[in-house]
Amino acid sequence: MTSAPSSTILVPTPADIDRALAERSLVEFIRQAWPIVEPGTPYLHNWHVDLIAEYLEAVTAGDITRLIVNIPPRSMKSLAVTVMWPCWEWIAKPALRYLFCSYAASLSTQHSVARRRILESEWYRANWPHIVLTSDQNQKTAYENSRRGLMVSTSVGGVATGLGGSRVVVDDPVNPEEAYSDAKRKTANDYVDKTLPSRLDDKKRDAMIFVMQRIHDDDTTGHVLEKDAVHEWTHLCIPAECKERTVITYPRSGRVQVREVGDVLWPEREGPAELASLKTAMGTRDFEAQYNQEPAPPEGAMFKSEWWRFYKEAPAQFDEVIQSWDMAFKDLKSSDYVVGQVWGRVGSEKWLLDQVRERMDMPTTLEAFRMLTVRWPQAKLKLIEDAANGPAIIATLKREIPGIVGEPVKGGKPARAAAVTPTIEAGNVFLPDASRAPWIGDFVFECSRFPSGMHDDQVDAMTQALKRLNKPQKWGGKPWGQS
Repeated sequence: MTSAPSSTILVPTPADIDRALAERSLVEFIRQAWPIVEPGTPYLHNWHVDLIAEYLEAVTAGDITRLIVNIPPRSMKSLAVTVMWPCWEWIAKPALRYLFCSYAASLSTQHSVARRRILESEWYRANWPHIVLTSDQNQKTAYENSRRGLMVSTSVGGVATGLGGSRVVVDDPVNPEEAYSDAKRKTANDYVDKTLPSRLDDKKRDAMIFVMQRIHDDDTTGHVLEKDAVHEWTHLCIPAECKERTVITYPRSGRVQVREVGDVLWPEREGPAELASLKTAMGTRDFEAQYNQEPAPPEGAMFKSEWWRFYKEAPAQFDEVIQSWDMAFKDLKSSDYVVGQVWGRVGSEKWLLDQVRERMDMPTTLEAFRMLTVRWPQAKLKLIEDAANGPAIIATLKREIPGIVGEPVKGGKPARAAAVTPTIEAGNVFLPDASRAPWIGDFVFECSRFPSGMHDDQVDAMTQALKRLNKPQKWGGKPWGQS
């Protein structure tokens, strides 16, 4: 009797498993390729890398053809999007052709060298030997593989004639140090409008990706989202600080990431203390743009930056001092901000003297009100907007603290703000210098974004105060024209 032939069971090796994981998952590819481009830095993972990877995988699958990624500096944006993803795509689609550009040729070349370092590494060549760079086209800024795939790097405004392909990747189109140069932004925006769209081989199916930090309301992100009415852009915006509860759904896996108020993007690398230090060093405007992806018009929107006047020493005496409060809509510490301001008037001049601004629950709000009252006993009138938690505050404190007045809400916020802009434009409003009020940068930033900014609580308290202080004053002498 002849025995049955024995079957051979092939057991995958750890290398086989790693290769299969890297082929299937961009994040796993990033993990494995990391030591090649950052050999002295341990890989530190965070949820946002998974999120970016899923959006890029959706581009690879053909589900997205126009993608904008806004994310803070030093958050792996270039390594993930511009360096790792194209090398990963070549594994399954070696014939893809790429055009990369950045604000400077040196930066674009740096990314190009990092990609080539991965492609020529022992790890990559051992796992995917079908990707071989040709010897006749293998330069720092341009290289081709044996399957006719091509990667070319240039700069914004640089030569693009004859270049292009299946992917156009724009990484930081404008130098953040030149954010307020109208000429530099126009050059980048014209390049995006007039040059890059024609570089795609298949205008319907090929993809264009912009990855950048926000730097200006009319930067490339703002320009494209406002002006491009032809294409549907997918916009992935990831701020460093979470200012309102956000539920993020990943585009492929359906995974859900919840960011609570106050959460920072990557606490293992940049926690609240580090971000606060950066904000101080950079200034509120630049920090909010580059780290929180919330740029403000340099000149201001409704409230122009040039209108503000600042003081280091306040007058010794005021004709009138008042408090003005904007209360939160929820009795929670995770709700909107509570703002209490102290304003003084000398003639037609209005001086912002003090402010408290925090997310507070009801008991904390009451204590803050009492504290500001003790600190400013000369503020006889205390205005509280008669909305949100205002009525509850008034009912609780009116028998304890004199001078509390509920201010009715009339008209929309922009209309109320427009009513006091002449006072500010005339130079009659004075703000404390940052040396005596570190919070003033946030105040000016919120005003510059109004009415399109995320928060308007400081603006509401200000407009309420200025409206009251602008009321005609009673004449204490004889009627005009009488001697």
